[in-house]
Amino acid sequence: MIGLMWKAVLFLFLSLALGFMPGCYVNPHYNPDKPHHTPNGFRNNYPHEPTGSFWKWRWERFWSGLPKEPEGGYQPKILKPDIKALTARLLSPSVTWIGHATLLLQMGRVNVLTDPHLTSRASPFDFIGPKRRVRPALTFDELPHIDIVVISHNHYDHLDRETIQRLSAQTGGPPRFFVPLGLKAWFNDLDIANVEEQDWWEQTEHLGIKVQLVPVQHWSARSRFDRNETLWGGYVLEHGGFKFFFAGDTGYSADFKDIGRRLGPMDLAAIPIGGYEPRWFMKIMHVNPEEAVKIHQDVRARYSVGIHWGTFELTEEPIDEPPKRLAAALKEAQIDPEQFFVMKHGETRRLDHKTFSSVTPRGRKWQNAASTSELNSTTH
Repeated sequence: MIGLMWKAVLFLFLSLALGFMPGCYVNPHYNPDKPHHTPNGFRNNYPHEPTGSFWKWRWERFWSGLPKEPEGGYQPKILKPDIKALTARLLSPSVTWIGHATLLLQMGRVNVLTDPHLTSRASPFDFIGPKRRVRPALTFDELPHIDIVVISHNHYDHLDRETIQRLSAQTGGPPRFFVPLGLKAWFNDLDIANVEEQDWWEQTEHLGIKVQLVPVQHWSARSRFDRNETLWGGYVLEHGGFKFFFAGDTGYSADFKDIGRRLGPMDLAAIPIGGYEPRWFMKIMHVNPEEAVKIHQDVRARYSVGIHWGTFELTEEPIDEPPKRLAAALKEAQIDPEQFFVMKHGETRRLDHKTFSSVTPRGRKWQNAASTSELNSTTH
């Protein structure tokens, strides 16, 4: 009984602490000719039902004891990345899963991080909030020098203050941070100036990498009273004909067909597969594995990798369930599981340019590489 009382007190404290006195926000980027702009912030491209009650969800989750621990406990497969290889700045593209939505993408000898999160909690506090179940596959000291960071939106599991500050202070100079409209002010408050804001469909180039923010269906907030004051989105990065799509965090919408028509096909897409239960609350903002497969098809991805699972327990599905659901969805859609794969924490996959002339038009071949040995199979 005492334990339940303490949980209730902590739940109340967190809900109060996350909110501050509301103000009358005026969107400084407002453009009435852009439908996703509003005088007070931003909105999604396509109409959808309103989200359910956050507090109803949190209350039901609190009293039902969800998520349930996987049978036998959670024992993720973790690999030690080949640090020497990751610092070699190879020309051929590679991708390493650090955890959650954080990928180290290497293309054109440029090192890119997506939504970097390398600390212990997805929270504004260091003592409460979602805690990592798996440590980051690379520490700050093990990371190669990061040249570009892309931020999809401002939620705590995608925009982590300590991680950003430490990346900004890395040896050799800070990376260039690419963020959606409205987020530059957050970086300015941290005295970080190497930041470029983008609106949907805007493209810029840095170190030979084309970086374009694209629309996805989500929302933004750092507290209870700044909802949708900053923009959100995914990214398309391109170099030498290689195209990478990072979906960030999203519900399913027609945006992906738009991306596929305008910018596809993609060589590799990083698509969330976790964070989907309960559907009555999560459907608008988080895709499930079946919808992730639809995104793979919509953006015309040759290959996709599942992200946003297996690191934090943010929603009600068991932490190890998403890959199982994905495997079933791929079988139903008659898609080769190697075309939409999941990775172990710390795993690296490299694109083998030597096979370009011999592969079928379906796509390019990915090699699985971890530590000093080649892996025959790296799917769960």
